[in-house]
Amino acid sequence: MAFESVAESAGDTTLTGLFRLPIVQAPMAGGGSRPPLAAAVSEAGGLGFLAAGYKTPAAMYEEIKQLRARTARPFGVNLFMPQPPAADPAAVEVYAEQLAGEATWYDAPLGDWDRATDDAYGAKLAILLDDPVPVVSFTFGCPSAEDLAALAAAGTVTAVTVTSVAEARTAWEAGAAALCVQGVEAGGHQGTHHDDPRLDGTGAGLLALLTEVREAVPLPLVAAGGLMRGAQIAAVLAAGACAAQLGTAFLACPESGASELHKRALTDPLFTGTELTRAFSGRPARGLVNRFIREHGPYAPAAYPQVHYLTAGLRKAAAAAGDPQGVNLWAGQGHRLARDLPAARLVEVLTTELDAARASLTAPSRGSDS
Repeated sequence: MAFESVAESAGDTTLTGLFRLPIVQAPMAGGGSRPPLAAAVSEAGGLGFLAAGYKTPAAMYEEIKQLRARTARPFGVNLFMPQPPAADPAAVEVYAEQLAGEATWYDAPLGDWDRATDDAYGAKLAILLDDPVPVVSFTFGCPSAEDLAALAAAGTVTAVTVTSVAEARTAWEAGAAALCVQGVEAGGHQGTHHDDPRLDGTGAGLLALLTEVREAVPLPLVAAGGLMRGAQIAAVLAAGACAAQLGTAFLACPESGASELHKRALTDPLFTGTELTRAFSGRPARGLVNRFIREHGPYAPAAYPQVHYLTAGLRKAAAAAGDPQGVNLWAGQGHRLARDLPAARLVEVLTTELDAARASLTAPSRGSDS
C-alpha cells in the first residue's frame, strides 16, 4: 500500500509516522475500547486507542500499563473535556420523575446526578504529562493552548474532535497537531464543543464536513463517521483525510469490551436503524433505536453528564437482564455492515478492500488506448 504518498499529500509527517496503515480504532468510552483491542489494532499496523472517559485516573493509567505490556507500537488515549454544570437542574429532576417507572421495572435506583462534571480531567492530564503516550485526543471541547503545548513538549501528538469548521478553527488556533473530523453518521456521542439544544438531530455528513474543514484549516485530518469498509476509507482519503477512524466496525470484534448483547444487536434485523438521542446521557448520541429511546428520547433534557449518571443504574440492570430495549446500544449508521472478526484480521480485510478500491480508481477504463 502506498500510504506514504497519502501522508505526504496531507502535509503531515508526525501523526502518520505513528502507524503504517491509515486505520484508527476509535476510542469508545463505556467499555468498548480496552487494551486487547487497542493492542491488536496497533500490532496490525493501525493506531489503537484507549478511552479514558468515565474512568478514574488510576483506572486509566492501569489500562495504559496493560496496553504497553501487550505492544510496543504507538497508541492513543482519549480524554473528555470538562463540562459545565446543568443549565437547568429542574429539567433533570423532571426527567428523573419520568424515569421512576423504569427504576421500578428494573428494580434499580436512579443514579446520583448532582456531581462533578470534569471527569477528573486535570488528574488524567497530569498522568499523561508525567508518563507521556504517543497520541492524546480530546472530545467535547478544545483544551487550552497551554495544555496542548505541554503535551507537545512531552512528545505527544494531540488531536481534537471537531464537528464543524468553527470548532476546527478553534482547535487549530489553540495549537492542536491534528483534528478528528466527526460526521453526523458516527455512532455514540457527537463530539460537539458546545451542546446546543437547538441543534438536536442535525449535523454535517462526513464527506461534506471533511471537505469544508480541509479547505479551512491546514492540519492533518482523521475522518470519522459510519465507516465500515475499505472502499469508504479510500473515499475519505481521496477527500483529504490522512486516516480513517472506525468505531462500530471494531465493536463487534472479540477483543472489544462491548457486551455480547450489544454485539449481537448490531446486525439483529429487529433493530431497523439508528437515531441521535439524549435519552441515556443528556447529549446527542447515535444508537440503535429501542423502546427506551422511543419513550424517553423526546423528553430528555440537554444535561450531560447529569443524565448519564442518572440512568447508569438502569442501563446496568437492563444489560444484566439481557434486555436490549433498556440499554444504550451505540452504533453508527453503517452498523449492519459489522463483521465478527478478530481485530487484526479486520484490519487486514479493510486494507485489502482499500487497496482494491484504489486500484479500481487508477485502472484504465475499458476502451482506453493506454
